[in-house]
Amino acid sequence: MDRIVGRPVSGLPAIAITVDEGVISSVETLQVEGDDLAARTALPYVAPAFFDIQVNGYQGHDYCAPDLQVETVAAIIGALAESGTTRHLPTIVTNPSERICRNLRTIADAIDSSVAVEAAIPGMHVEGPYISAEEGPRGAHDPRHIRDPDLHEYREWQDAAGGRVRMITLAPEKPGALPFIERLCADGVIAAIGHTAASPEQIRDAIDAGATFSTHIGNGSHGTLPRFQNYLWEQLAADELSAGIIADGYHLPPAVMKSIVRTKGLDRLVLVSDVAVLGGSSPGLYKWGGIDVQVFPDGHLGLAGTEFFAGAGHLLDRGVAQLISATGVSLEDAVMLCTVNPSRFLGGPIPAIEEGARADLVLFDFNPGDDSLRVKRTYAAGQLIYAEKETEVAAQQC
Repeated sequence: MDRIVGRPVSGLPAIAITVDEGVISSVETLQVEGDDLAARTALPYVAPAFFDIQVNGYQGHDYCAPDLQVETVAAIIGALAESGTTRHLPTIVTNPSERICRNLRTIADAIDSSVAVEAAIPGMHVEGPYISAEEGPRGAHDPRHIRDPDLHEYREWQDAAGGRVRMITLAPEKPGALPFIERLCADGVIAAIGHTAASPEQIRDAIDAGATFSTHIGNGSHGTLPRFQNYLWEQLAADELSAGIIADGYHLPPAVMKSIVRTKGLDRLVLVSDVAVLGGSSPGLYKWGGIDVQVFPDGHLGLAGTEFFAGAGHLLDRGVAQLISATGVSLEDAVMLCTVNPSRFLGGPIPAIEEGARADLVLFDFNPGDDSLRVKRTYAAGQLIYAEKETEVAAQQC
């Protein structure tokens, strides 16, 4: 049995978590020596590990690569662990149908071949190709492969993925989008609105058809919009829609993040990274498929020569810290947006630090004003899968 010590993000007293065969067997409240503030704050925070529902790739690994291999899936899982993330939805963006099917099948093969990968990947997200071709809403998606919704193609995706496609992002103004959304909902697949140039009326029609999510709201949009009649206001006002938010400090200004949090409310928000293959790369100009992408010195990614982003270069450890800085939400609430909320939205088990829960845990340091969490250790089913190098972590595994 393993024993992990830390302080909960709720601010409660220090706890000792005992793990047996991948499951939390007990949680004990501790009396820190002297029980003074300095002794308590010397311990790292401990929380359920993070769940990112929008991961395109990272550190040179790409879920859209033409030669995606089963081994690549494990490499991405390992890289995400550095941010405290143990679960994610591989996200495949606009590509030829053959590529999408091939890569969904490769991810499914990785899941079928490993219990650990199966636990790390509870589903897949296809973002596009049924999106707007307009500059701005299109984002970094390759315009050569944008097309209209196709139910036959969708069935091919599900066959390739072994039925694991859990979410599809599309633009509701595309011909055939509304019956397509209805089919997704009938199959239990999340229909997400994103990369759209839709009118407010078309947004409402998509909601009436069953759409329940806004993909990275505020991004994948025009640089300039009509003051009142636009797709952002309509999505923000819709109580039926939950929303993903990229809080890396680049994609959305602080005032916009604060407005989204106040409008949607914490229960309807999911913190996502939208991290892409070039995340973690050295500054410079790169090719991502047929798109020129600039990696800037601060790590963020943009379409070369434009004001638009090209996915993200940072992970949820930065997102949690930046959301707190921009909006003033508590650490506990920020962590909820990438643990409880995505799990609840996808209908999976709700992560918690309690007896009987799977021991997916992250230990980290954080002080208000920090740019990012400092992740110390990440555990998946009680197994240590990441440890910060050259640092003695206060929470000991005994």
